Amino acid sequence: MTLPIFSRSLCLGLFAIACAIPAHAESFASSASSAGSASSASISDSISDSSTSSSGDNKVAAGDYRVIDIANAPNKPDTTRLTLRAEAGQARTFFLDVPNRAMAQRQVNAGDVVRVNERVYGYEFAHADTQRPFFLALQDDWQRDLASRKVVI
Repeated sequence: MTLPIFSRSLCLGLFAIACAIPAHAESFASSASSAGSASSASISDSISDSSTSSSGDNKVAAGDYRVIDIANAPNKPDTTRLTLRAEAGQARTFFLDVPNRAMAQRQVNAGDVVRVNERVYGYEFAHADTQRPFFLALQDDWQRDLASRKVVI
């Protein structure tokens, strides 16, 4: 039995797509891994207490925070330090160290409001006006579990 011409073309096209999928999947996984590492870090590496804070701990409460200062993070190349102050309640202030690539889509500026959402895995930092997350501060055990590892087969 012979296949009509369009069916052969269709089969060859499907075969070409099937061959391309593994390469695309590998590329996607690599891109996702890079993006994930750029937009997340452990809480202990990202959040620190400011000297003006009255609480003395690194616990962050969910809510809105105003960006009061932006600077290069000390001893962390390609990382920006945001100084955030709570909009409501006690004047809680803390530092958030964010890899520069995490803010590539939309820069955070002094005066902007950042929304902090507490999640089971840590904290989600989002632009308050759009609710679009730009950084995840993961609990240390979550960060260790999600770290990329080379697999040898």
